[in-house]
Amino acid sequence: MGTVGLSFGSATSGQGFDVSTTVAQIVTNLQNVETPWKTQLTSLQSQDTAISSLGTLMSSLSNDMSTLTDFTGTMSQKLGSSSDQNVLTLSAATSAAVAGTHTVTVTNLAQTSSGYLARISNADDVLTGSVTLQVGSGTKLNITLNSSNNTLAGLASTINASGVGIVASVLTDSSGSMLSLVSGTSGANGNINVTGNSIVDTKMALNYTASTASGNPSGTLTSINNLGDTLSGSITVKVGSGATEKIVIGAKPSTGASTNTFYTGSGVNSLTGLKDEITAANIGVSAVIVPNSDGSSSLQLTSGTAGTMTVSSGIVDTTNSLGYTSAVTGADANLTVDGVAMTSASNTVANLIPGVTFQLLAPSTTESDKSLEQVQVVIANDNAGVESTVAQMVSHYNSLISGVNAQEGLDSSNHAQPLFGSPTLSLLQQQLLSGLNMQSPNGSLTPISANTNTTLAGSMTVSIGGGATETFVMGSAPASPFADTFYTGSGVNTLQGLADTINAANSQTDLTFTASADGSYSYVTTNGIVNRDAEIGGTLAVQVGGGTAENIVMGAEPSTGAAANTIYTGSGVNTLQGLADTINANPSTLGFTATVLSNNDGTSSLALQSLTAGDAGEMTVTPGLVADGVGISANVVTSNGQSYLTLASQTAGSSGALTVSSKLAATSDTPLTYTDSGTSNALPVDIGTLTGIPSENDALTGSITMQIGTGQAQTIAVPPASSASPSNNLSGLAGAINSANIGVNASVVQNDDGTYSLSLQSETLGSGGDMTVTSNILDSTNTTTSTLNYTNSSDINSLTSMGISINNDGSLTFDAASMDSILNSDFSGVVGFFQNANSWGQTFSTILTDAGNSSPTGVLALASSSNSNIESTLNANISREDSLISAQQKSLTTELNTANQLIQSIPTLLDQVNELYSAITGYNQQTNG
Repeated sequence: MGTVGLSFGSATSGQGFDVSTTVAQIVTNLQNVETPWKTQLTSLQSQDTAISSLGTLMSSLSNDMSTLTDFTGTMSQKLGSSSDQNVLTLSAATSAAVAGTHTVTVTNLAQTSSGYLARISNADDVLTGSVTLQVGSGTKLNITLNSSNNTLAGLASTINASGVGIVASVLTDSSGSMLSLVSGTSGANGNINVTGNSIVDTKMALNYTASTASGNPSGTLTSINNLGDTLSGSITVKVGSGATEKIVIGAKPSTGASTNTFYTGSGVNSLTGLKDEITAANIGVSAVIVPNSDGSSSLQLTSGTAGTMTVSSGIVDTTNSLGYTSAVTGADANLTVDGVAMTSASNTVANLIPGVTFQLLAPSTTESDKSLEQVQVVIANDNAGVESTVAQMVSHYNSLISGVNAQEGLDSSNHAQPLFGSPTLSLLQQQLLSGLNMQSPNGSLTPISANTNTTLAGSMTVSIGGGATETFVMGSAPASPFADTFYTGSGVNTLQGLADTINAANSQTDLTFTASADGSYSYVTTNGIVNRDAEIGGTLAVQVGGGTAENIVMGAEPSTGAAANTIYTGSGVNTLQGLADTINANPSTLGFTATVLSNNDGTSSLALQSLTAGDAGEMTVTPGLVADGVGISANVVTSNGQSYLTLASQTAGSSGALTVSSKLAATSDTPLTYTDSGTSNALPVDIGTLTGIPSENDALTGSITMQIGTGQAQTIAVPPASSASPSNNLSGLAGAINSANIGVNASVVQNDDGTYSLSLQSETLGSGGDMTVTSNILDSTNTTTSTLNYTNSSDINSLTSMGISINNDGSLTFDAASMDSILNSDFSGVVGFFQNANSWGQTFSTILTDAGNSSPTGVLALASSSNSNIESTLNANISREDSLISAQQKSLTTELNTANQLIQSIPTLLDQVNELYSAITGYNQQTNG
C-alpha cells in the first residue's frame, strides 16, 4: 500500500488543511487492494456476455433441430393439388398423408336435409298444438306448445336449445313467415323426420260471422274443407241477456267441470259433433251444417228468440295444421377413389385418402358428354419447407461456430476476446464437431431389457448395396467355418459381444505374405481375409530373382504420369479376384501367376507362384495392400432401461443401403420386482413381496438391497448353488435374509394363483420401520425368449449425403440442389436420418441440449455457473473491504478534523503566550505607547 503525505503549511499560519481532500486521498490508497478483484470481475462479466451470446446462438440452432426431429414438424408437412378446382379442392394434409397421386371421380354431392312448416301471415301469431322431430335414427324431440314458445320464434328457440341436431330459423318475406328446419348432420343419416304435427295458427280459427238478414239472430262459422276434419277448442254463445254458455270439443273432465259448459264427449271432434252438442245443450240456439257451393261446409247458428245473439269462436281445424314440407332430402356423396367406390355423408371428405381432407364442389362431369371425369389429386412432400429449415439450421450453425471462432482471437482494440484460451471453447467445439461427423445408423434390432441378464443365440446376415452377404454367428466357429462368416467366439453371447464382432470385422486387414517352398517353384501366400469380396487398396511390389521389381496398383491407370514397371487393375477392380485376374493377364511381364484360395477356416488368400524354377525364380514381395472391413459399424445404445444394437453403413446413399436378416433370439431371466404393501391397522409394520414365480425351487441369481427407516442399506446376495442342498432359490434367499439380522423377517408364501413369492416384513413398528427395497433378483429358471427383428431406419448415414459439407474452419456449406435431389429420390431416408431412434438428428439435438444453458451439466451452463460462483466470492470480498474502508474513512475524518482544529487554534495560543510573556517581563512591544 502506498502512503499519503500530509502538508500542513505554516504551522503558525492558522490556515489548517483540507480534511476532505486528505481523507479522499487516503481512501483511494486503501481501495487499491480492490483493483485486482474488480479487474477480474470485469473480465468474468465479459465472459458471461460471451457465454450468453453463444447460448442464444445455440438455442436458435436447437430450435431448428427440434423442427426437423419433431414428428409433426416441417418433415410432416404435405402439399396438395387438384387437377380440377371446380370439382374438388384440397383442404389439409396431415403427417399421416403419403406422397403420391390419386384419381377421384364424383358422382353426386352430399346433401343436407331441410324443410319448412306452412307459411303464416304474421310471425307473431299465437300457435297451438304439438310436433315430434327426429334426425335420422337419433333421439326424438317432442314439443307441446305453451305460453313460453307458442310463436314461430319461440318454437325455433326450443328446437335450437334442445340439441336434437336441427337448426331452426324464422324466414319472412312479403308473403308471410315460415319456420325453416335444417339438419345438423349431412348425408342420408341426417334426414329430418316430422311426425305428430298438430301445430296450427290460432288466428286461423273458425270465426263466427253474424248474418244481416231479418228475423231471429243467426250467423255461420268459417267453412271447413272436409266434414271429417278434426276440430279442437271451444265456442261461447249468449242469447239476449241470458247466461253465457260454452261448448267445448272433447271429454268432460272427471272433476272441476265449469258451470254453463257443455262437452262434445271423448273422441267427438268433428263439425257434426259440435252441431249435435249445441242442439243437445238446449241453450236456445239451433245448429245446422250448411253445404257450400265449393264443396266446403259451414256451421249455421240461429237463436230461438228475437233479440241479440253474441258468439265467440275459439274452434280450430287441426287437420289444417302448419304442414311440413321436405325441401331437400339428405343424401351421401358418391365417389370413387383410385377406382374404389366410396360414400361420404359430407362434402368435406376426410381420410378416404389417409391423412388428406378435400372439399367436393360439383360432380365431375365433362362438358362434352357429361361422363364422369377423373380428377387427379397429387400429395407431395414439402421439399421447399424442409430445404428452408435445413438451410436455416446451417446458417444458425455457422453463426454459432463463427461466434466460437471469434472468441479465439483479438477484438478491434487488439485485446484478447473474453473466452480466449478458455477450455469452454475447445469442449464446445469438440462436442459440435463430433456431432456433425457422427454417422447415423441405418437401422437397429429390437430393443432388449438392459438389466435382465439377456443372452443371444442365432445369427444375422448383412448385405451392403446388394453386394456379398456377410453372416455373424453367436458362438464359436466350427471346425470348418463358412466363408464370409464371422463368429463372436466361445461364451460371447451378449449384444455388446455381437457389436464387438461386427466392429472387428469392419477393421482393415493388412495383407502380409508368407513364403513357402513347394518343389522347385517358389510361391507366397497372403494371410486370409474373411470377406473375399472386400475392397482391396494399395500397391503390391514383387521381384522375381534378380529381375526388376514390378508394381501392381489397385485402381485405374492415370491419364498422364503412369509409373514405369507398373500395372493397374483398372477402374472399379478392387477385389482379391480382380487382383489375381490382373496378374494372370500379364504373366510374361510379371513372371508369376496368382490364385485365390478358399481356406479351410472360411477365409480367402492370394497365392503367387513364380514361373521360374529354382533360386532364379525366388520371389521378393513388398506388400502394401489393405483389405477393407465389411463396411458396417455397430453400436449398443442404452436408453430408458433398454438396449439397442444399431448398424451404420460406411457407404453413403442407396449404394450403402443395408439389407439385414435377423435370426437372433434373446433369452432373458425374469426380474423379480418388489411391491410395498405398506402398513395396516391390523399389522402396523411395513410389509412387501417380490413378484411371484412359477416354482419355489426356481434357480435365482443376483441380490436384494434393504434399508429400514434411515438406517444403513444392507445387500443380501442369493446364496450359491449347492448340489447337496440347493440354496439359490426363494427359501435359500429367505434364510440368508433372516440370518443377516437386519430387522427384516423373510418367508416364502404361495399366492392364490399358485405362484410363489418372497414376503418381507419389517420388525420395527411405525414409520421408523419403513422398508426401502431394491431388487436385483433374476429367476434364471423362468426365462423368456424373443426374436430380435431388424428395423431399417435410413440409408442416409451422414450430412454429406444431403449436400452439407464441413469446411476447414468448422463451418458448413449447404448445397440446396443436392438436398433437393435426395428429397425427391429418398424422402423417407431423410426423415429417418433426422427422426428415427438413435438417428443423427435425434443424437445431435441431444448434444445441443446437453451442451447449452438448458442442461445443468452443459459446457456453457457449467462455465456460467463457475463464473457466477467466482463473481459471488469477488463481490463478497469487495463488499467486505468497502465496509472496512468506510469505517476507516469515518475514523480518519474525525481524527483529522480534530487535528485541523488544533492547527487552526495555534495563532490564538501564540498570542496568549505573548501576552503572558509580556505580563511577566513587563516588556511592551508597543515602544511608542
